[in-house]
Amino acid sequence: MKISFKTYLNDRLKQVDFYGQLTHPLYVQVTYERKSIFFKSYFFELFSKPRYAMQLQDGSIKGPDLEQIIEKENEVIRFVIDKLKDGFSLEAFKKLYAHFSTDLCDATEFDFITYLYSFFDDKEMPHMAELIKWGTLHLVTYDLVMEFKKTLKKSLYNELIEQAFEKAPPYLQLYSFVMHYKRWPLQCLTAMEWDNIETIKSFKNHVELHYPHMKSTKLIGLVNAWPSYRRKSF
Repeated sequence: MKISFKTYLNDRLKQVDFYGQLTHPLYVQVTYERKSIFFKSYFFELFSKPRYAMQLQDGSIKGPDLEQIIEKENEVIRFVIDKLKDGFSLEAFKKLYAHFSTDLCDATEFDFITYLYSFFDDKEMPHMAELIKWGTLHLVTYDLVMEFKKTLKKSLYNELIEQAFEKAPPYLQLYSFVMHYKRWPLQCLTAMEWDNIETIKSFKNHVELHYPHMKSTKLIGLVNAWPSYRRKSF
């Protein structure tokens, strides 16, 4: 069974700004039995998002290196090829690639933002709701919630978190876990990594330590349900 793949900068497309550097978008080619598929790198799009940017003292913006993204891309591609083994087909590969490459923080964020918007709208705080809607396009949602912890009344903040456990995906717990166990800039948690029992055990330990009032087993179940989250935008 002959399978080959490569990641490459697609010079047929216009260059885009990638943290102050002009570059062609990163693409993937997978070839099997003389047939090939081509598609844009999921990780190139993911790590282009504002939450991966860091502002340096001189005002410049630093982000992940392309080499790091290519390495992450290749890791998932090899994992999917090995997962399929003798049942490999290009169609099956594309489907599993889309599944296992997904960052679970990214997958759960939109529905969590929708919950935040509804929470403040229900509290008759429409301006705060609009802040959520537009601010999260440019700010890290987790960071915004941490600011709420400092500025909101304790009772309101506690209600926000408690209701999130029942009405929203476990975005906060996932992001908190990633912040503790991953080094910048590649702070993501892919479905490939979640497929490992040791990762789930580490997550369980983390939430039992940092979210002791929430059932870790229920949180794990909510993470397992990530494909049902919408992953869209307003």
